[in-house]
Amino acid sequence: MKLMNRFLTVFAATLLALAPAFAQDQTAGAQEVQSAGNQIKALDVSRQGSDIFVRLTLEQPLAQPPASFSVANPARIAFDFPATANATGRNVQEIEEGDLRSANIVQVGDRTRVVLNMLRMAPYDTKVDGNYVTIALTPVRRDPSEMTPADRPFASFASTSASSDEGGKAIRDVNFRRGADGEGRIIVELSNPDTGIDIRQQGGSLIVDFLGTNLPASLRKKSDVTDFATPVTQMTAQQQGANARLVVKPNGLWEHNAYQSDNQFVLEVKRVLEDPKKLIQGGGDKYQGEKLSLNFQNIDVRSVLQVIADFTNFNIITSESVQGSLTLRLKDVPWDQALDIILQSKGLDKRKHGNVIWIAPRDEIAAREKLELESKQQIGDLEPLKTESFQINYHEAKAIYDFLKDKDQTVLSKRGSVIVDERSNKVFVTDVSNRLEDLRRLITEIDVPPRQVLIEARIVEASKGFARDLGVRLGADTAGKSLGFIGGSRLAVSGSVVDTGFHTGQTASSTFLGDTLMLNMPASPSTGTPAQIGFTLFNSAMTRFLNLELSALEVDERGRVISSPRVLTANQVEAIMEQGTEIPYQSATSSGATSVQFRKAVLSLKVRPNITPDGRIQLFVDVNKDQPGQVVPGGVAIDTKHVKTEVLVENGGTVVIGGVYEETERNQVDRVPVLGEIPVLGALFRNTQNVSERSELLIFITPRVVTQALSLR
Repeated sequence: MKLMNRFLTVFAATLLALAPAFAQDQTAGAQEVQSAGNQIKALDVSRQGSDIFVRLTLEQPLAQPPASFSVANPARIAFDFPATANATGRNVQEIEEGDLRSANIVQVGDRTRVVLNMLRMAPYDTKVDGNYVTIALTPVRRDPSEMTPADRPFASFASTSASSDEGGKAIRDVNFRRGADGEGRIIVELSNPDTGIDIRQQGGSLIVDFLGTNLPASLRKKSDVTDFATPVTQMTAQQQGANARLVVKPNGLWEHNAYQSDNQFVLEVKRVLEDPKKLIQGGGDKYQGEKLSLNFQNIDVRSVLQVIADFTNFNIITSESVQGSLTLRLKDVPWDQALDIILQSKGLDKRKHGNVIWIAPRDEIAAREKLELESKQQIGDLEPLKTESFQINYHEAKAIYDFLKDKDQTVLSKRGSVIVDERSNKVFVTDVSNRLEDLRRLITEIDVPPRQVLIEARIVEASKGFARDLGVRLGADTAGKSLGFIGGSRLAVSGSVVDTGFHTGQTASSTFLGDTLMLNMPASPSTGTPAQIGFTLFNSAMTRFLNLELSALEVDERGRVISSPRVLTANQVEAIMEQGTEIPYQSATSSGATSVQFRKAVLSLKVRPNITPDGRIQLFVDVNKDQPGQVVPGGVAIDTKHVKTEVLVENGGTVVIGGVYEETERNQVDRVPVLGEIPVLGALFRNTQNVSERSELLIFITPRVVTQALSLR
């Protein structure tokens, strides 16, 4: 007992409390002190009653109080001083006054942050008086009747000074959201960012009091938020005297975090997965135990384990085979890390069950666990079988049956069997109890309603065309004589004029004055209807004629065709939508007879969405834009535009998956040899045609996940 008391005395003397430290190079810090515009020269702390005053001495006065923010867990208050250096000569200052444990003064570049490490949060007020910045920490006094031993330290995010307008503080809105990692997020909109907030744990609930704040009657309600699948199952907003109170009821093992940004207060409740083998829950993969210091020379291993058991309040059972002694010196090491170091140095291992830790050599633990597994396997071979039916709601029972009948599956044991009833969509499984429980959990995870996606495609065809055509028709005729002209002019005999179907002019009599078609190069009517103007020159006796016709055409066209198919489909299910015509054609059979078949000329959208875990949508898209084309001897040609691709799109975002741009420029001149090349006059002997055409095809895809959100308004 004397030896144990000595060890405990040494252990108690070597325990050190951990304060957050921020390492910084002292040489670099000295250089930045000279380059910054202002300096923090000293930090002093005084106490008056229950109030704590922190005074910072600066080289130059500040125009306004420094920006600040607070963190509830761990309780910290931070102040930022831009263009200010740390001239105190230290980064950490121990205080230990009331709820104020220590202060960190950290310089990064030309900015310095002062962090007050608190035992529990308290309202604070900041004032500037010349070269001094005074921070007043005033604990909130609560009604003793509301205090319980289970109450945790509370947090207040803003000062509740007497100068603030208490009557004007109110809660504007309360909303509940589910975070990306499954945490419950309660968002409270405040009318005043200086509202005092008191957070504490009472039993299994979180109590949030908004001090001196009014809660509108429309927000005083109890909300069941179980459907959000977060640790929070219920939240109640109510008026409690002069304060507004929010009661949050989580379930299971959880932890919370709270922060405030301007008028928005956010409380997050996150689930902690309990690992029975971990010494500290919710700590991740790192050591999270309270830090301790150990300094022993040639101490028995059992005694060191007893010291750790007294420090952690865990029950430690050591095997009889744990022997030996060791020498160790550990300073400011988490106790769980210290325990691992001790066990590794002596070839030991641990197993945790509740608040009991069993420590033994590794070989002994491995042999014991192997024996337990062999016993469980023997029990499984002898355990009686049970039959249970599983109702499948959103999948086909035949698919689950095929999976369970696969020889490579490991869900059922070797003695298990399964049958399916496709009419009722049920699966009947016979196996031992633990395998049925695993199958029940598996079906619960996969038999969920499929998420649906609304996909909108927009196919835009834009065209622009311009054509210019200039032509001439020229002819001559002499009545009563036969004349031959170049260009295929016809012969006129005995003054009679024969109609040729084209006329540049008419006389008053019933006879026509036709042209001789000496030159026939009019504007082409293929692109439109050309404008025509005709002239006739003749002598006074009307025996000789010269016919001239000018035709000109200019066409400017613009067009846009928009096709917008939409389709709603389930996640990972292909959807097809078509609109258009089917063109019949005849084909010969093997017997020589003919049959009528059809070929599609349609607008087709074929898509299969896949919602990724991060909320984006992966699309497998196949788009066809077909339309009937020219008629050919074998039937009707089909003009096809086809895009097939795979893209990743944000929910509600738009992506262009394809585009085709076509541009056609054509200049054509038809002229009479030699005559058409004569300057100026040659324009009467040629036809000029200019054509410019542009067309563009774009395909836009916009997917949206169809969801239903619960609002607490």
